[in-house]
Amino acid sequence: MSGPVGLRRFVPGAAPAPSSDLGLSSAMSRLPDASAVLDRIGARPADKTEEVCEMCAADIPASHSHVADLERSSLLCTCRACYLLFTHSQAGGERYKGVPDRYLYDPAHPMTASDWDELEIPVGLAFFLNSTAAGEVAGFYPSPAGPTECRLDLGSWDRIVEDHPLLGAIEADVEAALITRTEGTIEHFLVPIDACYELAGRMRMLWKGFDGGTEALQSISEFLDDVRSHARVFSPEPS
Repeated sequence: MSGPVGLRRFVPGAAPAPSSDLGLSSAMSRLPDASAVLDRIGARPADKTEEVCEMCAADIPASHSHVADLERSSLLCTCRACYLLFTHSQAGGERYKGVPDRYLYDPAHPMTASDWDELEIPVGLAFFLNSTAAGEVAGFYPSPAGPTECRLDLGSWDRIVEDHPLLGAIEADVEAALITRTEGTIEHFLVPIDACYELAGRMRMLWKGFDGGTEALQSISEFLDDVRSHARVFSPEPS
């Protein structure tokens, strides 16, 4: 299969990478869904026949579904039929899990500056992944070295989750919290896990210098606009 590989495969329109760009930051590689994912999952190749379902080998379009292989710590590109087999919690046993395609936000419970300060995020953007294998939530943010892990005070995280039910609705291993602070506004979203890898790919390809540079910042802005356009209002299930 030709086309972009590694982190570049997550980024729409990315050109093929040199061999030195096939890897992953050491921080993200410690997450159970990260290390193998970035070399296997496609972003949006120009020719849809370049991608095939990794379960049944059928041709799949540029925009396709993904299934997490929790045993092998990887994601599989799949056709819709194969994906739907693993959208129910028991269908794949303890190994396979369909990656949801939902994007949500919760205007009823906005995050505050004090919430942001409690997370101790050193930049204006981070995402948070709940790993069942690691048994904890890990946070990552953009940096000159690529996605950099920030060690969370899990007690603080739990307190913030109590006040923001959207964060507690994230499905472990296949969804993440994306939190961003721009011009004094703090937004938080629930996003599919592969959206985080697209963000990581954009940073890996474009980041220059200490602050990322104009091109990287513009790409991140476009990414956030895309997340906002997909996001729907979160409705907590009745307790």
